Amino acid sequence: MRVVFMGTPEFAVPSLQALLDAGHEVVGVFTQPDRPAGRGKKLQASPVKKLAEAHGIPVFQPLRIRKDGVEDLRALAPEVCVTAAFGQILSQEVLDIPTRGTVNVHASLLPRHRGSAPIAWAILQGDETVGVTTMLTDKGIDTGAMLLKTETPRNPEETCGEMTERLSKIGADLLIETLRKMKEGTLVPIPQDEASMTYDPMLNKEMGVVDFTQPAKDVANRILGLNPWPCCGIDIPEGRLKLLRAKAVEGSGEPGAVLAADPKQGLVFACGEGAVEITELQAPGGKAMKAKDWLRGHKWG
Repeated sequence: MRVVFMGTPEFAVPSLQALLDAGHEVVGVFTQPDRPAGRGKKLQASPVKKLAEAHGIPVFQPLRIRKDGVEDLRALAPEVCVTAAFGQILSQEVLDIPTRGTVNVHASLLPRHRGSAPIAWAILQGDETVGVTTMLTDKGIDTGAMLLKTETPRNPEETCGEMTERLSKIGADLLIETLRKMKEGTLVPIPQDEASMTYDPMLNKEMGVVDFTQPAKDVANRILGLNPWPCCGIDIPEGRLKLLRAKAVEGSGEPGAVLAADPKQGLVFACGEGAVEITELQAPGGKAMKAKDWLRGHKWG
């Protein structure tokens, strides 16, 4: 099929690669403009742009596709557009261009977790089952009719970054199956049940504050769900200690109290219910490491 792909971060890369591997004619890629990144704040191309350029695919980076990308898209004459974490809202004018419509790869089991951070919110809310849905994009935010779904159990020790990588590959396979059935004419779009829908807000840095009055399971989910961004953290004399990985354990005490801080028992905090062990962290100016290893060279308090 003649495809225009729209995506930006690492999550979208397997979907674009799958399109190429399956023999689809990817005639253009739309991605977000290059952004400053790193200590030097140099402009960095998106992962999707890098892959597209490696395959000689024309790349378009409109600031707002609905304003300054319409004519470029129309000139490409796509049979179908595919979006995966593109990061821009498509206007009806844009949606009307591909003859077969626009297929979105969304990393949740719709209608649950609409919004820009479905994987993080699935962890934050303690979902036991996660997955990917392909859907027909409409003018709403993740409101279009569903096409195919794939479910998978959530690993309770999985970070948002790890789950993103895993679901990106699942989503790529689901996309190829979706386009195959679309070409065969066997797809049956299913409207979403608005009564069952949830919409989650964007993540922000303020969410990284840890509330130890919450149950330990919720605290652990927060730490896992916000890794790699914005990351939970607590202040120590040297600066901000990033909490990267945690698990609920037995224990009790005043919420926030340190129940253990040594290389044998690890770093354990009391919570509103139970306790949470920080299993991986990153000290100011340091690298990510196991909490027990960090405690070998750092005395708490």
